[in-house]
Amino acid sequence: MRNRWNIKVEVLGIALAILWLLPFYLMFVNSFKSKKEIFLDTTSPPEAWSFDNYITAFQELDFLTTLFNSLLITVVSVVLIVLFSAMAAYALSRAKSKMSTFLFFLFVSAMLIPFQSVMIPLVTVFGQFDMLNRGGLIFMYIGFGASLSIFLYHGALNNVPKSLDEAAKIDGANRWQVFWHIIFPILKPITVTVAILNIIWIWNDYLLPSLVINTTGSETIPLKMFFFFGEYTKQWHLALAGLTLAIIPVIIFYFFAQRSIIKGVSDGAVK
Repeated sequence: MRNRWNIKVEVLGIALAILWLLPFYLMFVNSFKSKKEIFLDTTSPPEAWSFDNYITAFQELDFLTTLFNSLLITVVSVVLIVLFSAMAAYALSRAKSKMSTFLFFLFVSAMLIPFQSVMIPLVTVFGQFDMLNRGGLIFMYIGFGASLSIFLYHGALNNVPKSLDEAAKIDGANRWQVFWHIIFPILKPITVTVAILNIIWIWNDYLLPSLVINTTGSETIPLKMFFFFGEYTKQWHLALAGLTLAIIPVIIFYFFAQRSIIKGVSDGAVK
């Protein structure tokens, strides 16, 4: 019975994997075809594998500049979110008072506020301070990403005994040294989880960059892809080539970070 059940589960898993990979297959093979060839046959491989579509899409997307913008915004935002959220959560978890409790619930309650309800006044205020640019976008990401990150760090820190802090202070360490040399290394699993969640969100975000970025040459990949698809909606061979280029960085990131992703998510869940 167990063998039959295992076979059924494996068959189901293979079927789901094929179903999940089918859109990627169609996107990939059709990105090498001409416009005429796509409409004649969508599912078969191209008659001739040509990179002309990719060359055109690469140039039209200004891919290197767009990739740099996305990398800059994502890396800086995530690093600052991790640093500020970890320090804030540590202060709130160790300073047990009515004020720290109030501040913690204030951060948590911020997760319940829909972005759509604050986006117009937010953009208006940032526009008055001339911050509708990449720097302003990073600042917004820190604010919107801090709530969930502090919540996750706070939960992990509640499982870290205060005796570690006290032992380090007895050895002569100050509070800054206690956090960076003792506490923060212990938080590595939840740090990986926080980083992954924010990387996925910021890298794929379209709405906030569309409101903030109004300068040519500062667009992120999702924003540039929106304009690219609008221009090449009927030219699917170019649109699919551009889409393939856009997901390549994500695939490379997952390929190199898959062990850390799986370990960080599993360890963070256990904690």
